[in-house]
Amino acid sequence: MTDLFSPVTIGDYQLKNRIIMAPLTRARSLIGAVPMAELKAEYYSQRASAGLIIAEATAVSKTGLGWLDTSGMWNDEQQAAWAKVTRAVHDKNGKIFIQLWHMGAAVTTDFLDGQLPISSSNVNLSGEIRTPTGRKQALSEPRPIKLEDIPDVQQEYVDAAIRAIAAGFDGVEIHAANGFLIDQFTRDGSNKRQDEYGGSIDNRIRFALEIVDKTVQAIGAGKVGIRISPTNKVWGINDSNYRATFSRLVEKLNGFNLAYLHVLEPKPDSGHPMETIDYLTPELRSIYQGNLIANGGYTKASGDKAIATGAADGIAFGIPFIANPDLVERFKVGGELATPDQETFYTNDAIGYTDYPSMNATA
Repeated sequence: MTDLFSPVTIGDYQLKNRIIMAPLTRARSLIGAVPMAELKAEYYSQRASAGLIIAEATAVSKTGLGWLDTSGMWNDEQQAAWAKVTRAVHDKNGKIFIQLWHMGAAVTTDFLDGQLPISSSNVNLSGEIRTPTGRKQALSEPRPIKLEDIPDVQQEYVDAAIRAIAAGFDGVEIHAANGFLIDQFTRDGSNKRQDEYGGSIDNRIRFALEIVDKTVQAIGAGKVGIRISPTNKVWGINDSNYRATFSRLVEKLNGFNLAYLHVLEPKPDSGHPMETIDYLTPELRSIYQGNLIANGGYTKASGDKAIATGAADGIAFGIPFIANPDLVERFKVGGELATPDQETFYTNDAIGYTDYPSMNATA
């Protein structure tokens, strides 16, 4: 029977199992968005038994960054630090992609030297974030990206992908979820443009598809995945016809032969805290012809069932990987799962990051 422990081919790679480490934005970076290389190398290599690690959301440019103590991939110093991380994972026989991220309107001017953030339109998202001043601040109203500047913004993803491969990553995941820049173009609640990137569904998904196409041309389809979250409401993001919008996006993604489509959407009755309006994963599964990674409140049992029934090709686990660096082994032997300390999720040192013991260490 096919289950979480069965191997699978994802893009250019044969994975040893279908247990995927979801991208977890855990801070631990220096001034200048440079990752703490030694600390992150230890953290990710501890979890290299996953079939695939998808490393944290990583900014493609300084203008795309708006989360405290997170990392980037737009200069040589950042690339060199990430190279230490990928070497450590590969030394443990692991595979690792990196998630490429632009926050768009989900930032404040405090992160941008007083400049307005960019987005598809000047629609203000809801919510607050902690700023470099130490206080929480409401998200700033963005300015629409000028039509002539769109190729330059898209190129930031491509340049970051090229750097990622040079740093030793096995591939990249394009972050098109959670209300960030690509999602701001995709959904009609935030996209009010009147040009070829706004209005119809095909126009609104154009931004995402062009980034995918350019990235595939740069590094190869087998090294590119994409993440969407079709029904969540983070930052107040919304779409008047989300089923049609995301079904069309997924249909068009079939043309690229990507490594995978990663769908973040809590399973019904899973107890996942993310607020959503529906559950589209089964419908999207019927449309998408490639590998689908499902994410959202899965357990070992529900993950095994999803794999066995063909509902997904891989299952991404997020929070369970925080306190269980040996999550794969614990699943294999039915070991008890440790509970993470939420107070240390977004701090900037080893406590609550690399100090969770394995089963063997606590036996």
